[in-house]
Amino acid sequence: MNKTLTTHTGFRFQVRGARPEDEPALAEFFTHVTPEDLRFRFLGAVREVSHERLVAMTRSDDAHIHNFLAFAPDGMLIAVATLASDPADRRGEVAICIRDDRKHLGVSWELLAHIARHADEQGLDMIESIENRENHAAIELEREMGFTVTTDPDDATLVLVQRKRGAKLPK
Repeated sequence: MNKTLTTHTGFRFQVRGARPEDEPALAEFFTHVTPEDLRFRFLGAVREVSHERLVAMTRSDDAHIHNFLAFAPDGMLIAVATLASDPADRRGEVAICIRDDRKHLGVSWELLAHIARHADEQGLDMIESIENRENHAAIELEREMGFTVTTDPDDATLVLVQRKRGAKLPK
């Protein structure tokens, strides 16, 4: 299902589920993501996104994994997001990555709000993200959106951000 979102800057973009034919665009997209953002997205040193990961992001037949792609009006892939829930569909983990030259337009904000609404509609009790403590922009955005932020008890370099179902999203 396609959805048009508009950011606070007036930038409009389309969001839809990923499809197998999106793999080349997804591979190209990741060449426009900073090394730091790749590290934040995959929580480790990643120089290039593997074919296996691209397949997993475009060909999921797992009902608990939803991959979203965001496209600019000209058709350019500008952001990707994943919402992966546990087998009981109680908790979901979200991860978002934005093309470097499309930051500061409000895409992350609108895409995360879209995923939060989707998670609420799916009945997930909570969505969460594991963030590198150095990813200040993402942590601040999530905090502004009503997520709680706590230190990961197993790794002081990480924080866990969580949002309960139905928590009000700021406009």
